[in-house]
Amino acid sequence: MAKKLEITLERSVIGRPQDQRDTVKALGLKKIRHTVVHDDNPAIRGMVNKVSHLVTVKEV
Repeated sequence: MAKKLEITLERSVIGRPQDQRDTVKALGLKKIRHTVVHDDNPAIRGMVNKVSHLVTVKEV
């Protein structure tokens, strides 16, 4: 596994359930095409898995 994950918000959270909105916010994503870098750990992987239809992930 990579040391870091580059997570980019690709789709809007408008009309999504509140738990998915909260997950995107907890990842630190604010607007579409906003990118953040997080350490690769099971907690972050779980959050990404929950909103995988909204984000793209690249191992850095």
